[in-house]
Amino acid sequence: MKDAISLKLVLAIDALVAIAVGAMIQLSPADFYAMNHIDIGENLNLLSEIRAPAMALLSYGILILAGIFISRLTFTATLLASTFYLSYGVARIVSIGLDGWPSESLITAAVIEIVLGLASLFCLWKYANVPNLGEQQ
Repeated sequence: MKDAISLKLVLAIDALVAIAVGAMIQLSPADFYAMNHIDIGENLNLLSEIRAPAMALLSYGILILAGIFISRLTFTATLLASTFYLSYGVARIVSIGLDGWPSESLITAAVIEIVLGLASLFCLWKYANVPNLGEQQ
């Protein structure tokens, strides 16, 4: 991928959001989810189910961050960021259609996820050195 300041900025924001959210959920899942009016109580099984994807989120953030500094990882980091954030945002839209409107904070999260995902997808399109499929090389 081409090296560009705008790409690094998008990846930095993607990484910081993923790392911050993943770390907050790891350290205090009950407090994090309470911000969204979700009471998870002290169910140990639920805490385990919440912390597992939170660690994945934290790991994704670290990989995305590495893509800023290690050029061989930039494409992978950008692809991961676009896929990750867009899948979360689209899943929230599907949930609205199936389940109804959640709290305002979760609507805000969906908007942020879609914006980050689209920004990453734009960077992937603009900066990737990937030939079009079917093109002679």
